[in-house]
Amino acid sequence: MPLLDWFLRHSFAMWLLLQSFVLMTFCFHSATTFPKGCYQAEEDGYRTFRCSNAQLTEVPKDIPNNTHKLYLDYNQITYIPNDAFQNLPVLMDLDLSHNAISRLETGAFRGLSEHLNFLDLSSNKLVSVNKDVFINLKAKTNLSSNPWLCDCMLQEMIRLVELDPGSSSSILCDKSIQEEHEGKPFLQAVKDVDFCNVYKKTTDIAMLVTMFGWFTMVISYLVYYVRQNQEDARRHLEYLKSLPSKQRKSEESSTISTVV
Repeated sequence: MPLLDWFLRHSFAMWLLLQSFVLMTFCFHSATTFPKGCYQAEEDGYRTFRCSNAQLTEVPKDIPNNTHKLYLDYNQITYIPNDAFQNLPVLMDLDLSHNAISRLETGAFRGLSEHLNFLDLSSNKLVSVNKDVFINLKAKTNLSSNPWLCDCMLQEMIRLVELDPGSSSSILCDKSIQEEHEGKPFLQAVKDVDFCNVYKKTTDIAMLVTMFGWFTMVISYLVYYVRQNQEDARRHLEYLKSLPSKQRKSEESSTISTVV
């Protein structure tokens, strides 16, 4: 019995030591895997990964693939590359607000069309975005507080995006192809003007002006060429008149045959 008691006591102690070691290993692994300032938590039944105000300059690569909500707000991220979130198949909410994002690659949100419900891109430095970035993306999207250029490209992109209703009025024209719309909400401006139609008209006018310029240059060259030839012919005839009669007749016949 004493031997059994000794074995049980030491087995229990070893089990506690092993459990502590596993826990320490897990904590150490988490601390070394996640970027500084990032942590994983359970919030309202959803697996959340928070990297808010973590001084990130790019999207972290070791985000747990079971994440439902991802917060990357208040960082210094400047652009989103292709397939930045491809390993997050169950992601529902993505907050990229209050960064310095000025460029979105065409495949930046590829793979998120299935479950993503909300995308926040507000308070960044987006001026123009290719419409293909949002193809098949059904998430409600916040695009407010960016220095948008209101033109045909923005108009075509907005048509593909399901805007977050509470933020749509804050999509302002920082610049516009028509100066009178600068500072105005884009959705208000687009009611007054079709930016794509304006762009088409501008392009057509530019093409007409270019064609007219080339046509004018060709006509000017032809007029110059004809006048130059006439002047050369006049000088040659005057020269022939100054020659003796036999030589003049020979030269005149040669000149006439050449002209013919």
